[in-house]
Amino acid sequence: MTRVTLIDPADATGQTAEQLAQIKSAFGVVPNMFKAAAASPAALTSMWGSFGALSNGRLDAKLGEQVAVAIADRNNCNYCLAAHTGLGRKAGATAQEMAEAQAGRSADPRTAAALSFAIKVVDTRGHVSPDDVVELRNAGFEDGEIVEIVAHIALNLFTNYLNVALDVPVDFPGVKLTRVAA
Repeated sequence: MTRVTLIDPADATGQTAEQLAQIKSAFGVVPNMFKAAAASPAALTSMWGSFGALSNGRLDAKLGEQVAVAIADRNNCNYCLAAHTGLGRKAGATAQEMAEAQAGRSADPRTAAALSFAIKVVDTRGHVSPDDVVELRNAGFEDGEIVEIVAHIALNLFTNYLNVALDVPVDFPGVKLTRVAA
């Protein structure tokens, strides 16, 4: 049971109502994560704005979703793992690609470099080495894309922590975590 009240879009007003309508238009429903975030109009604006901004970035949706599942698994976030696995499939990833990404792996060297970097950022709380960034550059990432990878990581940490800390009910088809909780 969630630890905060999920805001019913029918009860929302003002900017929150507008944003929840945009979210419903994008997803067909308003996922519980957004209903939880809507308890704070500022948090909802931050989250929805970040999703929108990054969807117009240089990284494609498939890679963004692969990064998201790697981070969700690392943080034991069932909600984000389920949501981003489905979104990754919609972005063109195969079930195998999403399962591999969840474990931080990919047959594609560029994707593998991004996933490895994302996991290092999470595990070291951002204290990566210069060599870690060089590995991204060697895999073909330019500065703007590297910054976007970090932005994806930050957004996913926000959503992971929101969903785990507040015990938001998963409303996407479940996916099994592969990492044992620490």
